[in-house]
Amino acid sequence: MTELRVAVLGVGMMGADHVARITERIKGARVSVVNDYFPEKAEQLAATIPGCRVINDPLDAIADPEVDAVILATPGPTHEKQLLACIEHNKPVMCEKPLTTDVATSLEVVKREAESGRKLIQVGFMRRFDDEYEQLKTLIDNGTFGQLLVAHCVHRNPAVPPSFDSAMIVKDSLVHEVDVTRFLFDEEIASVQIITPGANPNAPEGLKDPQIAIFTTSSGRHIDVECFVTTGVAYEVRTEVVGEFGSAFIGLDQGGVVRKQRNPVQSDAGAGSGASGPNGSSDGRKIAGIWGGDITPSFVERFGRAYDTEIQRWVNAVHAGTNVDGPGAWDGYAAAAVCAAGVKSLETGEPQKVEMVDRASLS
Repeated sequence: MTELRVAVLGVGMMGADHVARITERIKGARVSVVNDYFPEKAEQLAATIPGCRVINDPLDAIADPEVDAVILATPGPTHEKQLLACIEHNKPVMCEKPLTTDVATSLEVVKREAESGRKLIQVGFMRRFDDEYEQLKTLIDNGTFGQLLVAHCVHRNPAVPPSFDSAMIVKDSLVHEVDVTRFLFDEEIASVQIITPGANPNAPEGLKDPQIAIFTTSSGRHIDVECFVTTGVAYEVRTEVVGEFGSAFIGLDQGGVVRKQRNPVQSDAGAGSGASGPNGSSDGRKIAGIWGGDITPSFVERFGRAYDTEIQRWVNAVHAGTNVDGPGAWDGYAAAAVCAAGVKSLETGEPQKVEMVDRASLS
């Protein structure tokens, strides 16, 4: 199999991580071109990769005849022009979120891709490739929990850069729970409300942190999210889904926890004469204890394997000619629409309807 020649645009933390991933762990691809706003950074990285060149203009890098596919790890405001260039030159592209920074430009990218007649854009929502999320999705699709009813999510960071503002909690952090909700429930989010409890005293002045998001899906199901980005502790991402026959909890750094009825048809209500007392023991005695362990320090450790899987499957899809194996341009647009409603709710305190075009109108 001929190696896929990949241009990586933007070689900051995420882009450099992808360069190392492709060079060291991904089969069927190599990094042929790197680009960055700071040329010296790109030159330093390219010098460590055999056969890799630096092209200083990102649009020239996309158009280069010795580039087969592109990874965008550039700042969000640059994505629209770069994605449109990928479509123009028929280059498959893995775009780190966001697709673009606003709803209108995201929709324009979706429309232009549809007009091209080929799916070319995959969006980097890596949680879909995490082992626990994939296993949870399989359980849901197999009907293990019956009809899904609600979900509870937690997204916590130890700290964020000084430039991080309250709206960025929605657009940069909560956006992952937006995609997780759409992935697990397999439907669109119809409305969103952002609630702001008392701010963390250790958060930068003016930052509304934590935030509580409430999503309602198109069929009326409920998802709530605690998003807290200045915990000072570690990186924590957890998801619990609850259905008519049971529940599952992932993100405990020890594998998923599943609870379900022995027989979904007949309830176990009333079974078990040794019911626990109010303090957790059968005779009412208080049980004291502690449960804990290490928490992953950042998203790199928590989702490193998911990134590997994501990029390998993308490379395989490009080789196969399908170009996309995961969330596409529509998913990026849908996330942008939900986050736009979320920012409006953050400003008003009221639930906001998610405004989206009919997907069928684009086919």
